[in-house]
Order: sequence, then structure tokens, then C-alpha cells
Amino acid sequence: MAEFSLVHRPALAGAKSGSFGSTAVDGRIVLEALPEGHVLQILASGGTGDLSAIVASVSDSSAHAVRAVGPGQWFVVGDAAFAHSDIADKQALLSGPASIADQSHGRVRIGISGNAVEAVLAKGTAVDLHLSQFPVGRSAMTLISHISALITRTGDIRFEILVLRGFAESLWDELIEMGLEFGVDARAGL
Repeated sequence: MAEFSLVHRPALAGAKSGSFGSTAVDGRIVLEALPEGHVLQILASGGTGDLSAIVASVSDSSAHAVRAVGPGQWFVVGDAAFAHSDIADKQALLSGPASIADQSHGRVRIGISGNAVEAVLAKGTAVDLHLSQFPVGRSAMTLISHISALITRTGDIRFEILVLRGFAESLWDELIEMGLEFGVDARAGL
């Protein structure tokens, strides 16, 4: 039997990861491929009550690391990659009322920011993203163009989009198209 080693290639290999925390310059839209760290889906068992504190204990405590997806479902995201043993330790923290499904290799995070970010995203989704209706920390599963994604507001003019890996490049291209009129900076786009 032949031996081979798997080589991890980022889904958005042509896009530079950069300083997503910085503000967009001159009102431009900044689009960035975020680090492919960890994406853990937490699924609650039926009738377990409020698990928000337990789910938070699984996260790395960074801002907006825990994202509600629906009743009894969350994504926990972060920049650091987890080994299988790390995930097993996280599962032990849940102690039965919920389980973890590692989605780290199947989902990609894209950052988008800028003064016109709401207008850009409005071209692709029906979710009202105005700050008064969609405050910092809120998440929503939605379609962006034809692609299913979880969108989270991470700052006044910043969002993070979580998308299935196989759709990441298509979504990247769609976001560039939607941002062209606003001067998109795609950080070495594909």
C-alpha cells in the first residue's frame, strides 16, 4: 500500500489574511480570508434548558466566538486550530447536555468591513443589517446571493461570514462583485 501525506490547502489560498481588525481606508470595503482555525458546531440534547454558559466555556473567550444558529445550536469559532484531543476536552466540558461536531475543515470564515458594508451585503441578502436591527454580536443564517451562510456583526462596520468550504471561492467572488462600486480591497483576491 502506498503511503501519502495530506496537504492542507486553504480554501481561499489566493487571498491574503491580514489585519481584519483595522478600519477600511477611505470608505473602501475590505474583504479578507480569515484564519482557518476552528469551527465547532454545538448541538443541544432535547429539553436541556439554557446552555449558553456551558457553550461559552467551550470557546476561547474571544469576542463573538459563540454564535447562535438556531434553537439549541451554536457555532464556536476561533483562529487557533484544535487537535482531536482538544475537541475531546471541549466535549467533556459539555458533560452530556450537548455534543460537538467539528466543522473546522468544512467551513471557512470571510471578513468584510467598511463604511458601506451594509449596502454591499444588502445586495445579496434580505436580512436587515442596519446596526439598530442587527447589533454587534448578532448572527443570522441567510442566503447571500444563492449561497447559504452565517453572517455575524463583529463591529459597527464589520461582519464575518461563515460559509461551507466548497462555496467559499464563489462567495468571495460574489462579495467582490457586490463591493466594486464602493472600491473593494480584496486583499489579493483570487
